[in-house]
Amino acid sequence: MAELGPLNPLPVVAAELDQPYTVGEGVPEDLQASARYGVVPNVYPYLMQDGYSRDAAPKELPAVVLENSKLKVTIIPALGGRIWELFHKATGKQLLHTHDAPQLANIALRKAWFAGGLEWNIGTRGHSPTSCDPLHTAIVHTPDGKHILRVWEYERLREVVFQVDMWLPADSDVLFAAVRLRNPNEHDVPMYWWSNAAIPETDRTRVIAPADEAFGSDYATDITRVRPTDHEGYDGTWLVNSPHAADFFFDIDPSERRWVAAVDDDGDGLAMLSTGLLRGKKLFVWGQGQGGKRWQEWLSPGAGPYAEIQAGLAQTQFEHLVMPAGAEWAWVEAYGNGHLDPKTSHGSDWDAAVAHAGERLEQLLPHEELEAMLPAAINDADVPPSKMLLHGSGWGVVERARRLKTGKGWVDESGTPFVDESVTAEQEPWLGLLHGTTFDGAPSFVAGADWEELLAGQDSPEATFHLATVMHARQDLAGAKALYREVVAAGDVRPLTKALAHRGLGLALLAEGQDADGLVELRNGVETDPSTTAFLTEAVTLSIRHGDPAKALELTDSAPKEGAAVGRLTFLRALALARTGKATEAAAILREGVEIPDLREGEDAIAALWEEVCPGEPVPAAYQFGMH
Repeated sequence: MAELGPLNPLPVVAAELDQPYTVGEGVPEDLQASARYGVVPNVYPYLMQDGYSRDAAPKELPAVVLENSKLKVTIIPALGGRIWELFHKATGKQLLHTHDAPQLANIALRKAWFAGGLEWNIGTRGHSPTSCDPLHTAIVHTPDGKHILRVWEYERLREVVFQVDMWLPADSDVLFAAVRLRNPNEHDVPMYWWSNAAIPETDRTRVIAPADEAFGSDYATDITRVRPTDHEGYDGTWLVNSPHAADFFFDIDPSERRWVAAVDDDGDGLAMLSTGLLRGKKLFVWGQGQGGKRWQEWLSPGAGPYAEIQAGLAQTQFEHLVMPAGAEWAWVEAYGNGHLDPKTSHGSDWDAAVAHAGERLEQLLPHEELEAMLPAAINDADVPPSKMLLHGSGWGVVERARRLKTGKGWVDESGTPFVDESVTAEQEPWLGLLHGTTFDGAPSFVAGADWEELLAGQDSPEATFHLATVMHARQDLAGAKALYREVVAAGDVRPLTKALAHRGLGLALLAEGQDADGLVELRNGVETDPSTTAFLTEAVTLSIRHGDPAKALELTDSAPKEGAAVGRLTFLRALALARTGKATEAAAILREGVEIPDLREGEDAIAALWEEVCPGEPVPAAYQFGMH
């Protein structure tokens, strides 16, 4: 696995989150309203994780194994608490898609992500900000004899605490996971949660859920109501039938048990069961087109194709739910081998397949038995850890201190302690500011009115810059610009801080349509701190986007010759050459070969440029990343 690399030091202040879904016909009004609610412009205060390459090397990571006579489960707490393996002993099959060399790629909200296993996603649409972060991890022994593996963290985008308790009883056919979300705020928060399981894709894998219809998306047209078994002329419940990437959010009747299963030619495969609160069930496929196959090779080199089945709080992933002030939400999930009769599950009668799967899953784990586990799981959630295994971030400590200082409520930490040992250089300056220490800058960022008030009370360029950043992230462009200009005009300012102020001012000007002035400020940032490649990459990208490819080309003359950014800067140079009329030179770069480690999901820019500068020549397979 490649090293994650350093955090990108540029705060994520622009309104830049893509919304791949637009709502079309047949979608109920309440679902449309949920789709409009809770949309965020960016993932501030998180920083991007894009310092990785594609150079994999052996790497040791702490793992926890839960095992009984039926299953062997491997969890990786240091990578978002992901369940990496779910091995069914009787059949000798891995129920999850997994492999020996996880490949980092730009799929998550903070870019870095890897395919495989079962992950926990919170915050907003996309793979979680904590996908590649260590979570607080402990073993918990409950009074009634359960042995629980607990992971938890403070989520900064929504300012909530989440935890997942996992346990595997002796001789159980299923792994259990109890999830609890807590909103300590005095206001409602938009909430999003999806548990995503990667499953092996074979020629005979079929996904079954108790629904005839779904809300579907092909990443190119509107979300509409569809029939998965008869969609655009094919049965989309068979993984290999979809010609392109597709989502199916099953429209399960509220009276039905909520489950989804993916089974192979033997009837074996992952079944996802849950108590009632986890309403949504989804199938995602990359599709059989060249782009889908290329993405699978990119994400899981040598490991074979995969799809995903998922379970979420809302019916679809373009919704957020209203989580009331002070609320706690909890549910229990269960994972095991569905072990269906393939003659029925793979037959032509969908209703018969659904009925059979429902009966089989009731035998695997009766619905009433699962629902009856919820009260005990809620009680267990506050049982103190028996043994700490790993520390997550120190932001829970900072948040507790902020709330204590301002008289705001906080969560009961009995079961989820945020300990001082988790605090690092990212959090120390902010704790110091809370405790009255003079603020002298920080490598991280914060959000919220309390922090704005504290920063406004400081008299230093560092505090002024951070205050400008907080305002910029919430799209107060006028206020941010004024403060950025103060920092730029100040005398004794660190080069990085001054460069960041130039950059922030440039982004604000671009957002207001002042392209020429905005690009000048971005270039000033590059010149002020030429050692930070992130300034250069962004300035080149935005110079091309905002109509000055000649300057972009000039900037690439100073591009580094090694490091994670080389691939993208090489491509940007080719793009700038094409935009300045030098198609032959651009084509030469593409023919030599370009690989962009942080290529964004669905980004097909390399293929588009090839078609432009190499007209009539087939696009190389390595450049075909289109999802449709």
